[in-house]
Amino acid sequence: MPLRKYGRYTIETSREEKVLFPDDDITKGELINYHEQLFDTMAPHLRDRAIVMQRFPDGIDEEGFYHKQVPEHFPDWISTTNVTKRETGDKQALVVCDKKATFAYLADQACITLHSWASRIDRPDYPDRLIFDLDPPGDTFEPVRDAARRLRHLMEALELRSFVQTTGSRGLHLVVPLDASEEFDSVRNFARACADHLAERHPDELTVEQSRQKRGNRLYLDVARNAYAQTAVTPYSVRAIAGAPVATPLDWKELERRDLDARSYTLHNIRQRLAQRTDPWEGMYRYRQGLSRARQRLDRIAEGDEP
Repeated sequence: MPLRKYGRYTIETSREEKVLFPDDDITKGELINYHEQLFDTMAPHLRDRAIVMQRFPDGIDEEGFYHKQVPEHFPDWISTTNVTKRETGDKQALVVCDKKATFAYLADQACITLHSWASRIDRPDYPDRLIFDLDPPGDTFEPVRDAARRLRHLMEALELRSFVQTTGSRGLHLVVPLDASEEFDSVRNFARACADHLAERHPDELTVEQSRQKRGNRLYLDVARNAYAQTAVTPYSVRAIAGAPVATPLDWKELERRDLDARSYTLHNIRQRLAQRTDPWEGMYRYRQGLSRARQRLDRIAEGDEP
């Protein structure tokens, strides 16, 4: 079996020739190479976060699964964190991807997508990012683009800096970095208040209705990821979809590109993009924003005619 060395860690990989993306002939070895090459870019988005692995041992044409608990066969040099399962109080060990060797090892385990917590391992109850999940009601990307613009406009009115990325699947994530001073329930309630406000202002385009049947053609402003133990796709993670699309941070000007959609960037072209420009989310976590004043501003805005 091939050996890959990462400093003092050595991985014995298996079946690197195994095809994980049949339509694109992308092998497990190529996924390992991608994880090696992108680790430095992804590291800030993974640092000190528990992750959930999405694995496809037989390739994406076969059923995959989400893997939370660290398997017993994982090497002991892989960092883990014990999180509490709220429903039972039991502890569960999750992977913390803090070194390149771990990242490569996960790829060798056919972990195609990494989903990360919104909180850090030292304060698991206190998220340091707020997430709006925007998926189109149909096949067109334009409603997602419009919703992201409106959310950004509202965040600006609340004096909150926001960031956007393609999910690599169907839509966009809008992310607000936080100072980790409030628990998940409080953050989710704020996100829901923002979503309620926009849905009231734009009732024909946006909704907070959880029932798919009642949404019609309106875009659902999903804030469910702002809950304890919920995860979101990690920036630059590959999705288990034909074409190997990649969740890709954007700057806001790029959102206006007419050829942009949720799958514009892939395992094949993302490295060229990063060779030509830096990560648009570089330095995002410097913005340690609180929500107290934003709540007050939202109350004032709700009483007026803006935004």
